[in-house]
Amino acid sequence: MKKHTFHIPVMGTGFTIDTPLKTAHFGIDSVVSLVDDKLMERLRKMYCEKFNLPFAEISEKIEDFRAKRIASYLNLLNELVNKKIEALKHAVAEKEAELKSYFCMLPDAAAIKEEFKKLMAKKAAFSDFVQLFKNSFSAGAIDVNIMTKLDRENYVNNQKMPSEYNDAHAALRGFAMSELHSSVIFSAGMNPRLYSYIESFESFYPDKEGVFQKKITLKVSDYRSALIQGKFLAKKGLWVSEFRVESGLNCGGHAFATDGYLLGPILAEFRDHREELRQTLFAIYSKALEEKKKTIPPALPIKLTVQGGVGTAEEHQFLLDHYKVDSVGWGTPFLLVPEVTNVDEETLQKLSAAKEDDLYLSNISPLGVPFNSLRGNSRDLDKEERIKKGIPGSPCPKKYLAFNKEYNEAGICVASRKYQALKLAELERAGLPEKEHQRKFERITDKSCICSGLGTVALMVNDMDTIKEGFGVSICPGPNLAYFSKICTLAEMTDHIYGRANVISRTDRPHMFIKELGMYVDYLKNKLAEMVDEEKTRKELSSFIENLNAGLDYYTSLFGELKGWFEHTKNSICEELENARRTVNSLLEMQPS
Repeated sequence: MKKHTFHIPVMGTGFTIDTPLKTAHFGIDSVVSLVDDKLMERLRKMYCEKFNLPFAEISEKIEDFRAKRIASYLNLLNELVNKKIEALKHAVAEKEAELKSYFCMLPDAAAIKEEFKKLMAKKAAFSDFVQLFKNSFSAGAIDVNIMTKLDRENYVNNQKMPSEYNDAHAALRGFAMSELHSSVIFSAGMNPRLYSYIESFESFYPDKEGVFQKKITLKVSDYRSALIQGKFLAKKGLWVSEFRVESGLNCGGHAFATDGYLLGPILAEFRDHREELRQTLFAIYSKALEEKKKTIPPALPIKLTVQGGVGTAEEHQFLLDHYKVDSVGWGTPFLLVPEVTNVDEETLQKLSAAKEDDLYLSNISPLGVPFNSLRGNSRDLDKEERIKKGIPGSPCPKKYLAFNKEYNEAGICVASRKYQALKLAELERAGLPEKEHQRKFERITDKSCICSGLGTVALMVNDMDTIKEGFGVSICPGPNLAYFSKICTLAEMTDHIYGRANVISRTDRPHMFIKELGMYVDYLKNKLAEMVDEEKTRKELSSFIENLNAGLDYYTSLFGELKGWFEHTKNSICEELENARRTVNSLLEMQPS
């Protein structure tokens, strides 16, 4: 049974690529991205050399190299984590400091922490503490993330490979081949072909006791999405063990805005219909297993977790108590914890100094999805320097985002030098007026190579060369980072999460729900402005506005009725809600009917 009530979500490709090595022995779950097999292979070599383990290169000339690289890297993580756990067990048997550091990091409300306090109070023998540790220890999970949209088709000798060699398919296969007993987290929406491919792997089906070797977690933005995707998988005899709800805008990385649905009402719907969701999916799931002639396990639970913008111990505990979630994701703040994430010194200093205006939704992602970014990051500076030199675009050594098929069937990344040269040549031939020409020029050249930008940092912090990737770092913190400025240890951040300390010096941080609300109001402003420009009507946003107003009503009722929560900020929260309502109403009044 897990002791911690928080987890560390995936961040980019390189920031959390080896986080399990730093946290799993403390019982903390974390998530590794499976996008970049090239990065994994290089890190596998580095770690094998560091720990004197045998290393055999998996060349791109080897069949199914991507899946094999991923499986080998995950197996190495698993091996190293297990060795670290064994070392910890030996250490706590001999060193009181290591033993106390493990117990002190746990939440005060954990039953095992209570047992620890009792032993401390009665000045128990050291051997009693060691036995308590051995009886209670559980490692943090090495979970993995697959972004379903990153399912690039692959070619060999100009011949398209079967779909199982697509990037996301190969990543799934690599995880399935690995020795891990953990979860794959699917993000960015449903990919029916990829989801159907899961049926191929026995490790995703339960044994006779209902135990899974590999579990499925879906990152979702609302209840409807969870129900649709859950049913799709259940019909194939696949169980969703966890729904991970993420804020549409108040998060790091790519931002997938909802249709005006806010996090609080979304969580309330999950809480109120959680058992109904479980029963609905289990009925479909059982029937599918019966048709497959597989063992139907006893009634299975569904975990509910949440992430996106949490920043205080009170918010953390409120999510656990009020919405009955099983765990809360703390992502962005951990970018300021060098013990946990890979961040180079230059970027680390910029992150710690960042304010609200330094954190913004950019258009740099080749996917065409708004992408959280830090102003002045070194990858953007490199991009601007290339533009000044007349060579916009980046080399494309990895091609994970090479989806554009305007110029060839295999696809090109819109951030690549090749693509931008072709588009800018077309632009020159178009002979547009200067203002329109400049606008289109900026739209083309704004795209950045985030494949390399998000992974290079893992090489940099390990003193490895980045000749192919370049030296620029892209980073994608959520807006919550503006309120964190202290570079922390893991123990300090854990104490902050559990309310034993406070690492936020600012006193003006808005409640996470209010911050997200403000972002959706700004999003609405931008959308309405675009529609005025295009001579559209506000009716196209009627559903968004209706959902936003429903969210405002929910929060007004929630904070009006809450007792014992957020008492020191409740007045300002209610004021912000009224301000937001007035803003939305004024925006509507300004639009033509």
